[in-house]
This record gives sequence, structure tokens and C-alpha cells, in this order.
Amino acid sequence: MASHLAGIPLSMLGCDRREVELAAALVELGADLRLVGFPEEGSLKKALHFSDAVAAVQGAKAVIAPMSSTDAAGRITAHLGSADLVIDLAEAIPHLPSKTPLLIGVARPVIRGLATQYGLRLVEMAEIDEIAVLNSIPTAEGAIQVAMENTEVTIHNSRCLVLGLGRCGTTLARDLAALGARVTVCSRSANDLARAFALGCEPLPLSQLSTHWDFDIIFNTIPAMVLPRSYLRHLDAKTVIVDIASGPGGTDYTAAEQLGLTAIHALSLPGRVAPKTAASILVKAIPRLLENLLGEETHDSEG
Repeated sequence: MASHLAGIPLSMLGCDRREVELAAALVELGADLRLVGFPEEGSLKKALHFSDAVAAVQGAKAVIAPMSSTDAAGRITAHLGSADLVIDLAEAIPHLPSKTPLLIGVARPVIRGLATQYGLRLVEMAEIDEIAVLNSIPTAEGAIQVAMENTEVTIHNSRCLVLGLGRCGTTLARDLAALGARVTVCSRSANDLARAFALGCEPLPLSQLSTHWDFDIIFNTIPAMVLPRSYLRHLDAKTVIVDIASGPGGTDYTAAEQLGLTAIHALSLPGRVAPKTAASILVKAIPRLLENLLGEETHDSEG
């Protein structure tokens, strides 16, 4: 049976190996693909390649930005295309008709505001359970890998703090406990603290964090300032912080550097540590999501 995406103009702006695999899958489904910042290799030679994002989105029925998202100004880093290529999503958005689906990992405030202003259908892929739950597996493994590369102790029997018990925090706490770590989970949610206890972890209300400093490794998943200077100054100099929260993260990195602490903002871990697995998650979910979004768009226009 022919794909519902056959002949549909789609634009993809920027990539790592995950989006390369997704683009290849969309080419095989017959989509009319317009790419910016992608390598011209394999089946991607069948797609149209652009250096200008505005030109690439002209006439597109949907736009896909990377899971790694943009910087604060709405610019995308082209990881695999031309090294000096600047992909300005904020500049391209005003050229999209209202109701155009815009898919992105996590939308920075500038992108969220522009999507609202121009009436786009913003879809944050990192918030879709089918993607986010599966992505939590390579994210957790990657965070532990980063910790292992930057500590002088084993994960086994180490004192680990996990801030937040969302999708990634839950998988991370479970994996750390399975490796024999002594895991404390910190959250403001009573439900999360109960779940932490059920996972065999020590629950710690966020309101009490300021008096608990005895950790070898701190993993943060909360996208808010939860590790300010006032807290960091009490930590042992050998404590390692691995922050996987989106946006600016939840750590005062300037203070950490001044205090001699190792604090790493480890973003886009699935694409870095397990690109094949991470790509398979997108390849499975995104074509079906696009079919549903574009089908709804057709239904709305007919109505």
C-alpha cells in the first residue's frame, strides 16, 4: 500500500545521525523532502538540498527541526552538513502558513512564541510519550557513561542524587540502583517521592535539598535552577554533576567552575551515545505522527 506521505513536501532543518536516518526513511516513503544541513549521501541524494532555510520551507506541508532543538535565539547547529551553515528557524517561521505542523525536540521560548504568533501547530517531540519514554533509555545510559568518564569511583556503592523523577529521572534512578548505587531521588512531588521509595531509592523532598550535600554524583533532570551557588559551595570538590535538563539546565555553571567542581551539561545524549537506537525511535514514530497531523489538516480544510 502506498504511503500517505508519498509526494508530500516536507522540510527538515539540521540534523545529527538520528535525523539522517529519519530523512532516509521519509525518502523511502516517497516524501518530497527538502533538506538543510544534511549530508548528500545514500538515499538522501534523492532529496532536494538547500543552504537557505527560508527557501527550503516554501511550500512545505510540515517542518521538522532537530531533536537537539535550537539555541536561545532560534538557530540550529548543522552537525553533519556545512560546518559554517547557520540555520535560522526563527527567520523561517514567518514564511510558514498558519496551521503548518512544526516538529522540534523541545521548543525554546523564542520558537514557542513565534509558533503561537503565526498560528503553527507546534509539536515537541521530546514530550510525546512514545518517543520520550524510549529516549529515556539511551539518555540514562549516556548520563551514566558521562559520570563514569569523569569520576574516580565506581557507580556501585557510590552516593548518587537524581533530581526529578520524570521519564528520564525514573529510568536513570532505576539503572543506577541496578548497578548497585546508593540512590537518593529529590522531587517536590509527593507522588514522585512515593515512586522513588517503591524503586528502592531514598526519597528527599526538594525543600530539604539545601541540607543534603554528601553525594559523589549528582544527576539533574529538572529544567530550573535547582543547583545554585548557595548549594554548590557545600559540595565536596570531587562531586561530579551531570545535568541532562533541557534549555539552560538547572546548574549554576559559572559558580561550579569558580568552585572547582566538575559540572557537565550533557544534552542530546541519545544522538551522541546511541544514534542507531535513537534513530529507530524516530523512524518508528514520526512518519505515523506526520500522517496523522497532515490528515487532520486535510480534514480541517475540508470542514
